[in-house]
Amino acid sequence: MQIESDHTLVSARQIASPNRDARPAGERISLVVIHAISLPPGHFGTKFIEELFTNTIDVNAHPSFDSLKDVRVSSHLLVDRDGQATQCVPFNLRAWHAGESRYGGRSNCNDFSIGIELEGTETDPFTDSQYDSLVDVLKSLISKYPDIALGNIVGHNEIAGDRKWDPGPQFDWIRLMHSLTE
Repeated sequence: MQIESDHTLVSARQIASPNRDARPAGERISLVVIHAISLPPGHFGTKFIEELFTNTIDVNAHPSFDSLKDVRVSSHLLVDRDGQATQCVPFNLRAWHAGESRYGGRSNCNDFSIGIELEGTETDPFTDSQYDSLVDVLKSLISKYPDIALGNIVGHNEIAGDRKWDPGPQFDWIRLMHSLTE
């Protein structure tokens, strides 16, 4: 996969999330945060994740959406169950994915990270297509942004563990790291 000069992934479908802003001046991208999401929980292939990231979700559409009222979040990429990537925020901009977070002694991980959401839950295994797509994306990101090291690819739980679980115990970190190093 190729990353264009405008910091977009060539093969990704593009939608524009308004939930983004500029990174602090001089900030270099050095971290990738893997997330998991499904809306409603445990349902796949719905329109609701993209609607959440574009502030168009009808919070009355499902009882589990009550807590999403006035929530403003985004991610750089969303990888669906078929492995299709949708880019919501160009990589050079800050997506609002990490929330209160800390990694390597630094806070505000959104400042220096790229967020990738995988459509999934903590109880459902991720698909082969998702892993294949994720590996391709990560190899491209590492090539484009050399401050991203293999040790700087983490789960949301590793930067906000007191409040986040994702990507969860079903995520195969060994498989991912093996695929990135072969």
